[in-house]
Amino acid sequence: MFRKAAVPTVSNGSYLQGQANGRLPSMDSGQPTLEGKVVLKKKVTLLRGISIIIGTIIGAGIFISPKGILKNTGSVGMSLTVWTVCGILSLFGALCYAELGTCIKKSGGHYTYILEAFGPLPAFVRVWVELLIIRPAATAVISLAFGRYILEPFFMQCEIPELAIKLVTAVGITLVMVLNSTSVSWSARIQIFLTFCKLVAILIIIVPGVIQLIKGETQHFKNAFAGNDASVMGLPLAFYSGMYAYSGWFYLNFVTEEVENPERNIPLAICISMTIVTVGYVLTNVAYFTTISAGELLLSKAVAVTFAERLMGNFSLAVPVFVALSCFGSMNGGIFAVSRMFFVASREGHLPEILSMIHVRKHTPLPAVIVLHPLTMIMLFNGDLYSLLNFLSFARWLFIGLVVAGLIYLRYKRPDMPRPFKVPLFIPALFSFTCLFMVALSLYSDPVNTGIGFAITLTGVPAYYLFIVWDNKPKWFRKILGK
Repeated sequence: MFRKAAVPTVSNGSYLQGQANGRLPSMDSGQPTLEGKVVLKKKVTLLRGISIIIGTIIGAGIFISPKGILKNTGSVGMSLTVWTVCGILSLFGALCYAELGTCIKKSGGHYTYILEAFGPLPAFVRVWVELLIIRPAATAVISLAFGRYILEPFFMQCEIPELAIKLVTAVGITLVMVLNSTSVSWSARIQIFLTFCKLVAILIIIVPGVIQLIKGETQHFKNAFAGNDASVMGLPLAFYSGMYAYSGWFYLNFVTEEVENPERNIPLAICISMTIVTVGYVLTNVAYFTTISAGELLLSKAVAVTFAERLMGNFSLAVPVFVALSCFGSMNGGIFAVSRMFFVASREGHLPEILSMIHVRKHTPLPAVIVLHPLTMIMLFNGDLYSLLNFLSFARWLFIGLVVAGLIYLRYKRPDMPRPFKVPLFIPALFSFTCLFMVALSLYSDPVNTGIGFAITLTGVPAYYLFIVWDNKPKWFRKILGK
């Protein structure tokens, strides 16, 4: 049913060329692939690339709880400022990834760039934490939001049973896995449709908000920077929440090998997507404040629903449906992209070999997709999901900061590397500093949870020596690993 993939492990002369465990020729390296081998096809167009980025960034957060930023800034004006600045900082990070994606034409995102710049150990630790904890927990959390809001119209007068939410969530997760296992084209088409739904949902909020402004409903913007003074710890935490809301701009780099004309389409998709998302997020928050005061927003469980109930009457029933579709789009985009990280890590010899195999007819990395299903289900029904995400949220920014620092390192280590797209050096310097500052802040503000997350991340070090470095493994152990 499966054959070994003939896809790249080679970039233009560094660790991945001859020193890595990867064994296969590159789609972009000019090396001939062996006849009969199965490869992932280049089916990600510019439009599909935009839909992957926008569709994964815009989840439930902008509709449910923008109050984290407001709470930590203390005023309407400062909260809108933070939303804008976080959008700009995220654009800076995305531009850094655009440079990396055009000079290292290899899928895998964070994992690939860390492997290229710093070698196998930190790259293995990154994929280890992603596979075991971060991706299953993150998928389960966004899926639970999908399950809750898809059931919301049916339980308007009472509380939704938790079991019903989890059962519907399990169906949603399974559907996404089946979709991504069946067809790259169909998962991309559905992602475009869901991205359209997300943008419609945001417009449903923005347009009435603009109408309210035209009518003169500006009372909540008077003395916009007056209010509770933000604490020294509050502002950095607000930036942390804002950066989390924008996270997802890096997912197109996970599928670089499947992008048509990556030198053009990756930077273009990133710039278009981040502009749309930043403008949409800021205008959505402006719209909220035309109708809801800062105090009311802090008390609301779902800001978009409260906003819709006040302005739209019965039409507000459509908002939970749009939120559910938005969550489904984030689930689909996340699974589509992250499965490629596991695919590439397997190809490099850092995960069991079966994960680097491609379905011979459907041309999908089927094992790399379905490996997440049992882990996600375990998290869904047994795990303390939000604690796990708190433990490991710092790991995302630690490794993203490391990736962008790696871009600076590669500028000096390999100055002759072809760079079709190149950003000014101050952009990666500023962004990597911001990421590492947020990591240091989390260690200071929440040492217990962050310490637990740090300990879980460090388990990747002995795992690397056990699974990768140790050569004299028993036969039964090698068989489990597929070696």
